[in-house]
Amino acid sequence: MGKQRYILALDQGTTSTRAVIFNESGEAVACAQREFAQIYPHAGWVEHDPREILSTALGVMAEAAAHVDPSSIAAMGITNQRETVVVWEKDGTPVYNAVVWQCRRTADACRALIEGGYSETIYKKTGLIPDAYFSATKIKWILDNVAGAREKAKSGKLYAGTIDTYLLYCLSGGKIFATDYTNAARTMLFNIHEKKWDDELLSLFDIPVGLLPQVYPSAHFFGVTQKRVLGRELPVCGVAGDQQAALYGQGCVGEGQVKCTFGTGVFLLCNTGERAVRSSHGLLTTLAAARNGAPFALEGSVFVGGAAVQWLRDEMKLIHSAAESEEVALSVKSSGGVYVVPSFVGLGAPYWDSGARGLICGITRGTGRAHIVRATLESIAYQTADVLFAMQNDTGRALTRLRVDGGASANNFLMQFLADITGAEIVRSRCVETTALGAARLAAVASGENVFTAGDDDRIDCVFAPNMKQSEREEALCGWSSAVSRARSNTEK
Repeated sequence: MGKQRYILALDQGTTSTRAVIFNESGEAVACAQREFAQIYPHAGWVEHDPREILSTALGVMAEAAAHVDPSSIAAMGITNQRETVVVWEKDGTPVYNAVVWQCRRTADACRALIEGGYSETIYKKTGLIPDAYFSATKIKWILDNVAGAREKAKSGKLYAGTIDTYLLYCLSGGKIFATDYTNAARTMLFNIHEKKWDDELLSLFDIPVGLLPQVYPSAHFFGVTQKRVLGRELPVCGVAGDQQAALYGQGCVGEGQVKCTFGTGVFLLCNTGERAVRSSHGLLTTLAAARNGAPFALEGSVFVGGAAVQWLRDEMKLIHSAAESEEVALSVKSSGGVYVVPSFVGLGAPYWDSGARGLICGITRGTGRAHIVRATLESIAYQTADVLFAMQNDTGRALTRLRVDGGASANNFLMQFLADITGAEIVRSRCVETTALGAARLAAVASGENVFTAGDDDRIDCVFAPNMKQSEREEALCGWSSAVSRARSNTEK
């Protein structure tokens, strides 16, 4: 038998950085994870320290690699929180903190774009709508608000990119300045049909093209890391935004296949193949990761998913751990008519209401801790259902099977309620590191390593079948719709 070969995946998320090493069967054999600080300078603003992110990346890579022979790691892949941007000097020094995808500081600028009539142009080229969620206005804000940044950008002294680009640059000692199609597609600057940075959009946002990286397919040889990172130069052969990586990791490479990842937010992607489906229900058209090229996908993003459970734990002090939420929710038979709308940073798809704010309604004298905890978990399912129903309407096909992964997918109560409220079969992956697996599979493909031979059905952990009467489902969804209408900014109170 030959020597076992491994693939290392670096999964840089919103609240933590993970490194996962997969063997030839696609099984995770080592994992290391480190959290980093969340920075909130003002209400609605969210930042990260890029240097801390890089430090956690180096730390977890070394920690995970210590469990195997480093010389047996054939290649690595990177997957990352999308839309979050960094602007840095050529020596790798950031000029400002990373502005996170959740940050709403540019909401007014995006409203101005909408009022100025730019929505259709932006959507036709990028598949996106003007929203503070995406990268373009974040980059512009940094250039406009950091002393000397715009002048340096115009003279070619700065680089800008999403987190994958920053990590590639730093891990390679400045030799790699690149990104992939899936990350570029989330910037609001990239033409997803022509697959290039768009001159008209760059002019609109006043962003020099020289500030931005080269763009390649997700499965591609990007270059090698510095020897000091793991004791040897390691080929980087896969890069994808976290949600596209999860879609690929779940094996959703065929048209009509859908996955849902439960992280800080909730993200649904439906592979639409060569067809760029135009949404009339608040979804985005984007690019998916693939062995070659980049098929299209429909995407719906819920801003607050797992973050709602963190809110229960950290701010409300109603639970001691995320795992406890399931037990508390099951301690009551229902939420007692209570609805929680966790629109802490506005509402994403299909509403796109940046002015919406969180709401708890339906409280009575008998409402207790368990009802609020249960209603918060149910809110994650309701928001997911909103997006799935929008996808069904846009694609014109029933989506009756949803593959799920991510931290909150381990919550059996939430998964069963999701099946009940959508009427769809919920298929949970046995591999909880599906996002990392996707990055690893892309790296394996591009590196030529013959790994990950297990079939997608071999990775199924559990299937949750719907078990709710249609009348109950309709009543519950009606109550949710009413709660959302109260939380929205355009609703007269």
